[in-house]
Amino acid sequence: MARGAVNAAAEGSSAMRPFRQLDAGRLGAIDFVLTDIDDTLTTDGRLPSIAYEALERLSDAGIKVIPVTGRPAGWCDLIARLWPVDAVVGENGAFYFACEAGGGMTRVFAQSDEKRRADRQRLDGLAAAILAGVPGARISADQPFREADLAIDFAEDGPRLEDGAIDRIVACFEAAGAVAKVSSIHVNGWFGHYDKLAMTRRLFAERYGLGLDAENGRAIFVGDSPNDAPMFGFFDHSVGVANFADFCDVVATPPKWITSRAGGAGFAEVADAVLGALAFCSQAESPDVRINAENQKGFREG
Repeated sequence: MARGAVNAAAEGSSAMRPFRQLDAGRLGAIDFVLTDIDDTLTTDGRLPSIAYEALERLSDAGIKVIPVTGRPAGWCDLIARLWPVDAVVGENGAFYFACEAGGGMTRVFAQSDEKRRADRQRLDGLAAAILAGVPGARISADQPFREADLAIDFAEDGPRLEDGAIDRIVACFEAAGAVAKVSSIHVNGWFGHYDKLAMTRRLFAERYGLGLDAENGRAIFVGDSPNDAPMFGFFDHSVGVANFADFCDVVATPPKWITSRAGGAGFAEVADAVLGALAFCSQAESPDVRINAENQKGFREG
């Protein structure tokens, strides 16, 4: 994306400001970094080293990193086990997973096993109807690894469908009584009343003993697409990577801040700022710094 398009998007929306303007004092209070994956951590379908290294640096600094994604349970199991993250929310809020070294995997679902099995039969029938009714639509390659939803691919493995076709996929889901959310690559549909934010609230309450309303300022969320809207709307520190500009016209609730860089580089931009603010605040609070400041003050007064 052209830099000018990013700047125009940021300047054209009163709700979004350049991320570089976010106060370091606020960033220094961050204990949790929540992030989407596709086109937020990834760039052109790949996870670049700059983004993965940023995850590791955040984790090493004691910041809890939590991917909040539309990706499937099978992927999220691997992510929770192998990535430098504390937990993962998957399938747009269908569950959260958390893995403890030597302690096994915690899996918490929004719906019961019985409900998911019944919904799977309905979604299988809906998949056939969508493929028949929307030429070019295809089942996502990661569908076999999903527990609770149906993912229709419009941009990942094949030519990107026109916006009108994407709208028809959404309409098919909604006509069947399903929820439909659009990411940068898929339309995800499911039966039930949950989303990324609802499961994130549950994760914070159950794993950390924290209420998100009271602890909003301790978290930052980074995303890129329409299915991130609940998170963008809730978090005071909600950040869109630069490629969010592609969706400015179709997202009613944009992020409050936008990075100068796209994809994984944009996420690294956020990580760098959080870690820099944390280091600055830690240095300012150290006894040596306070003593030195007091000595300088006494010298000036003397």
